[in-house]
Amino acid sequence: MAARVCLPPDADRRLLDRLHRSARVEYRNLALPIEDYEKLDGFGAANDAYVTAAVELGLESVRAALDGAGLVPSDVDMIMFTSVTGIAVPSIDARLVGALGLRPDVKRLPVFGLGCVAGAAGIARLHDYLRGWPDHVAVLLSVELCSLTVQRGDGSPAGLVASALFGDGAAAVVACGDRRTTGDPPYETDDPPNGMASDTAAAGPVVVATRSHLYPDSEHVMGWQVGGDGLRVVLDAGVPEVVRRYLADDVHAFLGDHGVTAGEVSAWVCHPGGPKVLEAVSDVLDLPPGALDVTWRSLADHGNLSSSSVLHVLGETLATRRPEPGTWGVLIAMGPGFCSELVLLRW
Repeated sequence: MAARVCLPPDADRRLLDRLHRSARVEYRNLALPIEDYEKLDGFGAANDAYVTAAVELGLESVRAALDGAGLVPSDVDMIMFTSVTGIAVPSIDARLVGALGLRPDVKRLPVFGLGCVAGAAGIARLHDYLRGWPDHVAVLLSVELCSLTVQRGDGSPAGLVASALFGDGAAAVVACGDRRTTGDPPYETDDPPNGMASDTAAAGPVVVATRSHLYPDSEHVMGWQVGGDGLRVVLDAGVPEVVRRYLADDVHAFLGDHGVTAGEVSAWVCHPGGPKVLEAVSDVLDLPPGALDVTWRSLADHGNLSSSSVLHVLGETLATRRPEPGTWGVLIAMGPGFCSELVLLRW
């Protein structure tokens, strides 16, 4: 499908095939049947498909997340929606309010432009909100349908990498302020940190702190070039080098400010940006073998889901290798800007 959409007839496929082999992606979900992508005749058709699928996936994701938290839609006080793969006005979150049964006075915050970093940034901004409204329940919804942004005739290296790496998916997170939580917190302190916590203490980690960092002179390395045909990917080969230059200092300074060392972190919840990015993260942080196994598995099973990916990794961490209560975790994502978002977790 990628060859038929991106390359001229009878074009040399060797670069495309090499990129798909090296992406370490074994399986991906798509918003449409694979044969329908060639029928999309422009940005309007692709965006219509985006809106339809985003509403469907949003309903499924939020309902499942609320069920898992033991809450109902009327409990939700704020919903944040993030996506970078389509445009909708009214926004997707507005279209979900009635269908989900959210209250008409629910606060809404649609966010566009953060790209891959938005899963981590969304949790961080929910944390900020719940510090001010500790009785509230907030929901983060991410829907990313990357396949709908593949550009007809885009045989550029960035376009071919995108066709090999990115997949479609959605995720939702339910976060509760301190006063909404019940049971004993999963840490020993008389002064628990404000922020995200589960409605049942055992269901999820507490957000202790967050940090954002926008790197200088890096706007060119990732993003969209918006044109008449829609959203054409900008993906510079220098992304791993930006990670190698800045990430280690950011992480160690962030942990140090809270009296934590990297060796005390029991779970690294990292966005699967691609093989070279993950290798850079592991190298500069000197992570032990297996530290990013959940992330590598997510990349293989789903591809890079932009903002949804790190939320999938968080969900898989909770489901398959839940850390011991009281231990530390770090959630990491990077994206357009170029920027990073760090979230310090206590399990």
